[in-house]
Amino acid sequence: MARPEWLGLLARSRPAHLAALMPDPLPDHHLLRAPEIGAVMLRGRAGATGSPFNLGEMTVTRCSIRLRCGTVGHGYVQSRDRAHALRAAALDALLQTDAGKDLQNTILAPLTQAEAEARQTRAAKAAATKVEFFTLVRGEDA
Repeated sequence: MARPEWLGLLARSRPAHLAALMPDPLPDHHLLRAPEIGAVMLRGRAGATGSPFNLGEMTVTRCSIRLRCGTVGHGYVQSRDRAHALRAAALDALLQTDAGKDLQNTILAPLTQAEAEARQTRAAKAAATKVEFFTLVRGEDA
């Protein structure tokens, strides 16, 4: 898995699930940017091709750390969860080290599976509400 993919997966993961897969204590690190809460402006386009417009703001928490080996990791998550951002940053840094392949199997694979299951559940719920319309031809319309 490439770095942009795992950063997205960590940002979308449930904080409790990530904490269960990567419990404290986190690896020895130095905070470059302590977890801080802010807002980002979401932009949209009508029909995905129109002029961009400001859709609204979303709360995010970001964090940056440096491991003892010098590897830098970043974490951006939607919400006000400082621990989630810190854990995401630590995991981002660890995934760039030699331990990355093992962590992809032990942490990223379960997160990927959980995300796929959540999408299937959401799709099944949406499919259950699907309504199919059809018309009958009346005799005088023929």
